[in-house]
Amino acid sequence: MSKTKVILGKVLSNKMQKTVVVGVERRFKHPRYGKVVTKMTKLYAHTEQAIDPGDVVAIVQTRPLSKLKRWKVLRVITKGIGELALPQEGEEESND
Repeated sequence: MSKTKVILGKVLSNKMQKTVVVGVERRFKHPRYGKVVTKMTKLYAHTEQAIDPGDVVAIVQTRPLSKLKRWKVLRVITKGIGELALPQEGEEESND
């Protein structure tokens, strides 16, 4: 039985070389008030493949690869829609 942790998360950023930022959400009940609270943790994961923001990936815990990286991308679960393209300044949206 393997003791390595495997976590699912959504890719938030891919602006670094061979590194993606993965957001992992966890939900728990507040100890005093009983409300369900959602918290997100950002984890830095190593990858050799091209992964876009919005993709859902499985990451696995590994030895320290750098100051912040302790995870590797195991596989891409689903492809996301990526970042939304907003019109640049000077460009106008046409309603045709």
